[in-house]
Amino acid sequence: MTRSLLATLVCVLCGVPLAAQENVPRIPRQAAPTTGALVVFVQNDQRQGLGGADVAIQDLDRNTKIQVAMPGSNVKGEPLTTGDGVVRANDLQPGRYSVHVTFEGFQPSQTFNLVIRAGELADLTVTLTSTGERQLLRPSIPPPEPQVTYRTIPDELPASPPVPGDQSTPSEPVVAAKSRWLYDFPDYHRYTPLGDAVPNFSVDEAMYKPGWPNYTDGVKNPNKIDKHFFDPFNRNKLKGDFPVFGQTFLNINLISDTFNQVTQLPVPSLLGSQRPQSQYFFGKFTQYDLIQNFEMQLTLFHGDAAFKPVDWQVRVTPDVNLNYIDAQENGIVNPNVLKGDTRLDSHPSLQEAFFEYKIHDLSDNYDFVSIRAGIQIFNSDFRGFIFFTSEPGARIFGNLGSNKYQYNAAYFAMLEKDTNSGLNTFDYRKQQVFVANLYKQDFFFPGFTVQGSYLFNKDDPSLKYNTDNFLVRPSPIGTVYANGQIQRDAIRAHYIGLNTDGHIHRINVESSFYQVLGKDYNNNLAQGSTSSSFLPPRGSSSCATGVQCSPRNINAQMGALELSLDRDWIRYRVSAFYASGAKRPNSHVERGFDSILDNPNFAGGFFSFWIRDGIRLLGSGVGLTQGNSLVPDLRTSKDEGQSNFVNPGIFIYNAATDVKITQKLRGVINVNFVRFAQTQSLVDLLQQGSIHHGVGLDNGIGLVYRPFLSDNMVVMGVINEFLPWRGFEDLLTGRTLFAAAVNVRFRF
Repeated sequence: MTRSLLATLVCVLCGVPLAAQENVPRIPRQAAPTTGALVVFVQNDQRQGLGGADVAIQDLDRNTKIQVAMPGSNVKGEPLTTGDGVVRANDLQPGRYSVHVTFEGFQPSQTFNLVIRAGELADLTVTLTSTGERQLLRPSIPPPEPQVTYRTIPDELPASPPVPGDQSTPSEPVVAAKSRWLYDFPDYHRYTPLGDAVPNFSVDEAMYKPGWPNYTDGVKNPNKIDKHFFDPFNRNKLKGDFPVFGQTFLNINLISDTFNQVTQLPVPSLLGSQRPQSQYFFGKFTQYDLIQNFEMQLTLFHGDAAFKPVDWQVRVTPDVNLNYIDAQENGIVNPNVLKGDTRLDSHPSLQEAFFEYKIHDLSDNYDFVSIRAGIQIFNSDFRGFIFFTSEPGARIFGNLGSNKYQYNAAYFAMLEKDTNSGLNTFDYRKQQVFVANLYKQDFFFPGFTVQGSYLFNKDDPSLKYNTDNFLVRPSPIGTVYANGQIQRDAIRAHYIGLNTDGHIHRINVESSFYQVLGKDYNNNLAQGSTSSSFLPPRGSSSCATGVQCSPRNINAQMGALELSLDRDWIRYRVSAFYASGAKRPNSHVERGFDSILDNPNFAGGFFSFWIRDGIRLLGSGVGLTQGNSLVPDLRTSKDEGQSNFVNPGIFIYNAATDVKITQKLRGVINVNFVRFAQTQSLVDLLQQGSIHHGVGLDNGIGLVYRPFLSDNMVVMGVINEFLPWRGFEDLLTGRTLFAAAVNVRFRF
């Protein structure tokens, strides 16, 4: 099964581009066309379409008259033009044809001779000259509404006071003017009636003429829309389309996100194993996860509701999480083996709660500067490589130069995360993050954006056991407890990055590079080069308890590049990711790259086993990788642990194909080649011999289904196969691992 799946992936990735380059029909196995088609447009001298004109189409080779199906009916008859003056004849046999047009009140046209070829669409424009006996009907154009600005729209216009001595005829009474938000869309008629009911004016006029066409009793008007308060696709006061009062709008989003996964991960068979008589080191590999989030986003904002930035807004997003895990082995969900191998947990959270205010308009082209304060979602770059989370903070943002430049300056005071859901709690975790970035659009090439970014991570010493009673800060590696106290870590890290997003001509280009510099004051994995001094707290000449003051320098790099090309219904993608590793863990410089709190969409993302599933290193208390992360950072937890710059680093080479099967269904094929950059940190951590650099081959085949052609419902599914190489076998197992995941997201 392993070889067959791998062979299928290689064949698809290699064979599809070759097939797409051949000069054969673009849709596989499509038969060559055997018929042609003809479109005739009939107009008057003013180039206005004439509806109801008789169009005689004669097949000269077969001496037969052509009949066509009337709009809205399968019944065929003599060709008549629709309201916009068009008639179309399909499925015509190749050959010679003649066309002759007549219309009451107009001189007959000449006879046109043309040739229809298989697979071609012939078009003919016929201009008729009026005889003056019939006048074209025109709907009356109402006078324009009074022009008023949106800030001064009155509900009623007061009547003008009488002028003393004015004996003139009184004017018409002034009527109340409707609020502009109450004006509905024009009475647009997309579907024309049958030929005998077509009025004699152009389709542009007919489509907006009130009451046309007149649908008889018992016949449903296809243009009529039955509006409901729960309809998000048409104008709705709950979706910010109408103001609730004045110029203030309410937008409500209801979200349900369900994640199901069955995966195989190596887990130990401990002393309290479910199989106490088992001779195997590993427990059962199969694990089931269910994560359900219910989210309600309430946004109250004041402004125009389009184009112009809002004047102010308030947003609150409560979230309730339910999660369940069946690990099939004791000691995984809790250190206490009496807790069993399953866990059902829930957690309410507040993911957003902020106020935003526009400080000033900088130009007439909607350039502005605004401030946002409170719990807010923030992504520091295009792909979420460094910092992508929801935290309380203050952010100043806006744009310049007609939106060619965008900027952010933000400060966040980090919250503790719930262990099993990853959502916010209300406890401060003694960590602060500063962010500043600047975007420039159309950088050398139209549609190509560059971003410069700076982040500072100030992570103070702290002690933390998670809700499952595992130690997550400091990392349980090396000498955690010494001299009667727990040795805690402190980090001061500066991230300097350059990112790009967009396209250069036909090639889509995504790139990222980060250099991280700073200090790490007590990394237990890098033993042997620190002194006994301590990190002094602010305002104190002495050192903090349990923290070494002679820090190690941080000097690490990260690079990523993705190139993709769209060809018809297929997108081909290749990408590479690099994170530097620690070659000499005990040196004075830590060279393993790590993020602050990443959530990357790169190298497959959801469709990658290596990225989606966190893999633990057995008996170490840390993970080789964290869930939804690229970097093997040897953290205890991505959400609750601290950045670790003594790690093996990684090379990931990716090849993928996105195939638009239908308008609603997209297929994804993803392959990752994974290799460690350095392995000495793993050797020191696990106290074993050499470890090979090769990690494994990560294959994935998935589908994305959007039944409503929108994000109101999105279903994603994937099947993964992970083929371990020698390095993964040295660490854990040589057994091929499989996984299957489904994510269903509803949004109102």
